[in-house]
Amino acid sequence: MHPQAVYGYWKAASQGNDLILFDTDGTTELTRFALPRQPREDGECIADFIRDVDDDVRDVIGLQAVTVGQVASDTARIWFEENRYQDYLYLHGLSVEMAEAMAEYVHKRIRAECGFAGEDGRTIDEMLQQTYRGARYSFGYPACPRLEDQEPILRLLDAERVGISLSDEWQLHPEQSTSAIVLLNPRAVYFSV
Repeated sequence: MHPQAVYGYWKAASQGNDLILFDTDGTTELTRFALPRQPREDGECIADFIRDVDDDVRDVIGLQAVTVGQVASDTARIWFEENRYQDYLYLHGLSVEMAEAMAEYVHKRIRAECGFAGEDGRTIDEMLQQTYRGARYSFGYPACPRLEDQEPILRLLDAERVGISLSDEWQLHPEQSTSAIVLLNPRAVYFSV
């Protein structure tokens, strides 16, 4: 495995259910994500955790992409084709979990760089209960289901420099990769739509 990550910070605002990312001037729109809202009164939407576009101050959010590299995918495929199913399953499982661990590591680093690491829970149970500031939202999950929304994230991060690309079906390659929006609002939590 060859773990690599790219991440960065962008000025952001919300407009209704849209999350807008801006260039460094805070006014030039770079991209916009149309996000779903829970279908109930006072239902949540990721955009709720970002200041409104009419506010004089812009929020800052993180974008991240991580991978364990193409070699893990290639080796797993070879072992599968060679009927080495147990080896394939172990490698595939380990590399998927390593990609998720890398994503959490980068998320923690973003919180630390922004000065919020001291708010993290200190035990595994506390971390699993999301006792840290903000949330990391990956595409394909209910709060941001549109896989095609990964395209602007990968473009803004120049993720190809670490070997991450998108298929025609909006799947990340190598398979053992993730991308996410990182919000730092203390009210940001995981939820389903």
